[in-house]
Amino acid sequence: MLSKLCELLFPSVPGIAVVAVGTDGEVLRVEARCTQVGAACPDCAQWTVRVHSSYLRFPADLPAAGRKAQLALRVRRFFCSATACGRRTFVEQVPGLTRRHGRVTERLRQAMSAIGLALAGRAGARLAQVMGITTSRTTLLRRVMDLPDPAATQPRAVGVDDFALRRGHVYGTVVIDAETHQVLDLLPERDAATLAPWLAAHPGIEVVCRDRAGAYAEAADTAAPQALQVADRFHLWQNLASAVEKTVAAHRSCLRDLPPPAPELEPAWETPIAAASGEDTEPDDPTGRFAERARAHHALVHDLLAQGMGLRHIARHLGWGRHTVQRYARAARWQDMVKGRKRQLPSKLDPFKPYLAGRWAATDGNVSILALHREITARGFRGHYSLVRDWIRRELPRREGCTPAPPPPSIRQATGWLTRHPATLTEEEKVRRKAVLDRCPELASTAELTNSFAEMLTTLGGDRLPEWITQATDANLPGISSFATGLNSDFDAVTAGLTTDWNSGPVEGAVNRIKMLKRQMFGRADFALLRKRVLLAP
Repeated sequence: MLSKLCELLFPSVPGIAVVAVGTDGEVLRVEARCTQVGAACPDCAQWTVRVHSSYLRFPADLPAAGRKAQLALRVRRFFCSATACGRRTFVEQVPGLTRRHGRVTERLRQAMSAIGLALAGRAGARLAQVMGITTSRTTLLRRVMDLPDPAATQPRAVGVDDFALRRGHVYGTVVIDAETHQVLDLLPERDAATLAPWLAAHPGIEVVCRDRAGAYAEAADTAAPQALQVADRFHLWQNLASAVEKTVAAHRSCLRDLPPPAPELEPAWETPIAAASGEDTEPDDPTGRFAERARAHHALVHDLLAQGMGLRHIARHLGWGRHTVQRYARAARWQDMVKGRKRQLPSKLDPFKPYLAGRWAATDGNVSILALHREITARGFRGHYSLVRDWIRRELPRREGCTPAPPPPSIRQATGWLTRHPATLTEEEKVRRKAVLDRCPELASTAELTNSFAEMLTTLGGDRLPEWITQATDANLPGISSFATGLNSDFDAVTAGLTTDWNSGPVEGAVNRIKMLKRQMFGRADFALLRKRVLLAP
């Protein structure tokens, strides 16, 4: 029986013999001893069998069968027989179970390290408590920091990108293996002086995937001149979108006074059947859940009043407030309870509404709302233009055959029409995009250049890049031309990005994972702990 229990409690620890097993309330007490013949000195590695003495150690262990386990391990102290060794005695250690000065078993230490890596401090301590492990958040973090870094490798291709330690203030650099997508290291800065020593320590690097930051290009040129630098296609498209937005902003006048899109035909709806006569409904009766509830509550309160019950009695009977019952009792119709929620409050526009209505009728609606707002402002109105606009559109009749022109597209909308895939545009967006391009030749040239660059990105046609740069420079468009000039300064990396399959997508995934770990630690952990979790967490 003891041998089976020993196999269950110590399945991977040879040299341990269970002497006794007992329970002390909710605690499972296990007494064990070492069965090794001798031990090796930790300083000189001399094997000895001379026993000096023995004593009990009580290392904390993992819970067993839902109970806390208390291990009483008898260990021996040996004499060191080597005369040249400065250590006279030493205590034997059980490989895989104990270590010098350790107060927990190795498997409990590994469990706490795994919990700390997965959940960090506070959340890990709560999970450990549920599992029956007595520990604190600081102990879990110490266990994480005690873990060794992963073994160093010599990658062939790496990807580098920056991440925010404190957004807008402090940034670091993440380096990953572009082939295995494993994070290799985290660096505390994002400048060339930080990345260059790391690249120099890995002379086997052949490819460096990066964004178009000058610091990373400088570090690669200095420390890894043999490596092929690849500008990421996502960042190239992002830079082009910013350039297109600048071009659209410079020609924003082309976005005004566009012809309105053709209205779509309204579907033919079936005419609803009129309500039967005799029902307590009107054509303008409110509908919805609140209206149905108001109808039922109003009928209930008035039925109880007809039976002679008072307001307080009804309130106690229904479990409502007295004022709620009073409002239902005073309402002659249930519709008043619903419409009362939308009662009109006094407005600063009230004194000027007759003037506005008169001017609107005198001009038959041929006056702009902006002009009316200026007129009543000269007469003492101190409200906003939108207040006047909303009231006129809601209360005054529109001129027959006149529909308000749609607002002009914003710069961001027009930029989206030029940079998004045509298949993702709605029919209305396609019509408005065509109207903008027909009216503005500069934006039409921008659309052609954007489409040709997108084709190079998707088909990896980087051999056409010099021709595209020449066309974009000759177009003399603000934003696009400066973007093309900037490509010349990083021509080799951009060409590699448009002709090879290497990209920085895995690096962006690593950055998203870093953000998740930061949020899990509430953004208050230091760089060393974040680095440990990024490198070691599964």
